[in-house]
Amino acid sequence: MRAGGPPEGVRVTDLIPDQNTAGGAEQPPIDPAFRDPSLPIEERVENLLGQLTLEEKAGLFFHTMITIGEGGELAGPVDAFGIRDTVELVRNHHITHFNVFGSASTATQMAEWQNRLQELAASTRLGIPVTLSTDPRHSFSENPGAAIFAGPFSQWPETLGLAAIGDEELVRRFGDIARQEYTAVGIRVALHPQVDLATEPRWARQLATFGEDPELTSRLGAAYIRGFQGDQLGPDSVATMTKHFPGGGPQKDGEDPHFAYGREQVYPGGMFETHLKPFEAAFEAGTSQIMPYYGMPVGTEHEEVGFGFNKSVITGLLRERYGFDGVVCTDWGLISDHEIGGDPFPARAWGVEHLSPRERMKKVLEAGADQFGGEDIPDLLVDLVRSGEVSEERLDVSARRLLREKFRLGLFDAPLVDPERAEAIVGRAEFRAAGAEAQRASITLLQNDGTLPLARGARVYVHGFDAAIVGEYATVVSSPAEADAALVRLHAPYEQRPTMFENFFHAGSLDFPAETVEEVLAVARAVPTVLQVFLDRPAILTPFVAEAAAIAADFGADQHALLDVLFGAASPRGRLPMELPSSMEAVRASRSDVPFDTEAPLFRFGHGLRY
Repeated sequence: MRAGGPPEGVRVTDLIPDQNTAGGAEQPPIDPAFRDPSLPIEERVENLLGQLTLEEKAGLFFHTMITIGEGGELAGPVDAFGIRDTVELVRNHHITHFNVFGSASTATQMAEWQNRLQELAASTRLGIPVTLSTDPRHSFSENPGAAIFAGPFSQWPETLGLAAIGDEELVRRFGDIARQEYTAVGIRVALHPQVDLATEPRWARQLATFGEDPELTSRLGAAYIRGFQGDQLGPDSVATMTKHFPGGGPQKDGEDPHFAYGREQVYPGGMFETHLKPFEAAFEAGTSQIMPYYGMPVGTEHEEVGFGFNKSVITGLLRERYGFDGVVCTDWGLISDHEIGGDPFPARAWGVEHLSPRERMKKVLEAGADQFGGEDIPDLLVDLVRSGEVSEERLDVSARRLLREKFRLGLFDAPLVDPERAEAIVGRAEFRAAGAEAQRASITLLQNDGTLPLARGARVYVHGFDAAIVGEYATVVSSPAEADAALVRLHAPYEQRPTMFENFFHAGSLDFPAETVEEVLAVARAVPTVLQVFLDRPAILTPFVAEAAAIAADFGADQHALLDVLFGAASPRGRLPMELPSSMEAVRASRSDVPFDTEAPLFRFGHGLRY
């Protein structure tokens, strides 16, 4: 049975309700030709489109979040994140595209939940199957907030760590493994890759990029897409929603446009075109979908409004210049204000804050987008059509794209997955081994006076490591005076912000606090010290280079992977996918859109030692 097939003994037609009794009342007659897999996809699309009510068409335009209920049941509302009841969204709002928030404890539970959701969708008038999407789930993280997405999946370095390895075939293989795990539980759209160029060193979202080099990002981004989609989109594919067109990264002062203070994208080096290069490679690789970013371009030829509202970017650049006819889904929350974790956040309607939600929705459609990410207000779209402000023909243009992708993914023909097969595939031993090997390979050695690799059984003082895990490699002692060497682990610095949601985005100065510097230097002056730094964005390491015996960087690796490298069981193979600035003065003087633009960087792009 192929990836998307139903469990043995279950026919797809068993899920389809009687066309005259669905919903408990007599319904208009249904022409079932769209369910016939022998017909050409375009014929099936037109057959189904012609039968959709206005309300059913409107439901296609919304791509919102849902959660997995306890034990794999359908979930009710989650007020902290503004998530509505699953049954209400499917039955009352006709929504069939969902971003899965959180995870289940096992692949079996996740697959069973997916099947319950598809059975719910099948009980609606036309039985249009649900398309499930997800943000990345395969990156190792010690952050509990990020780890909730991992669930049972194999664990790999973050995308920036894949870039540190720099191997196209490894990235394609990662994409293929992730594809197998996603499809096994019914996830069919990846809200990634993120091919933005991380040219502003302070930007908070670098960890999910391939760094700041246009050529490396283009090569690896294309390999990533081919791993997930294959040579062409089909029933065994995961569609990729490549983001964030036309390139996040050149953010003013490095602030992120999730927030009003970070809404401006600036191009002081005149390199707007450079940020398009990775998307050109993504188009060549066949990416199925595109997500524009929140940011608004300042000082360019384009209207100074967020990219999701920007007709010259979506229609002019994306549709006309590049000929892209796939799905365009806006980033989340452009239309409505929301509360996140109890804190109010306005719609990311940058440049059009003065417009009403109704006017914003109309402007997004006029710009050429097909879906509203993170929104669940189809009644407003229905009213726009009934009032004559938006034509139903305009809805049909996007509805065709959205339905076409469901057919290409085989969702109409095989919406169910096999829970037993999911349990066997997701997190299987060979996938976990490949992820662990990639974690080790991504570790990047920046300097070494010969202290590394450490000897097994050495007396080691630890700070920031789990002493119990280090104890599997060495004798852990309680003070530097007793030690042969010290292991110190730090996280790249960031500034605390007022709200929970803001603190998911590590922004602000790249300088370590003075007390952290003094604490590390005190240890380094007492004993040869290995400094290990998790780089979710660059850090100013200048205060440490004269005193530390060795410095290594990671981009998402568990402590066993780190210690395997530090104790010589594996060799460091990573090379920096971005440069590490020597000072904040150099960062502030650099141009936000220009790669490798900080003066006299401490460690340059591509730097990485071996032993």
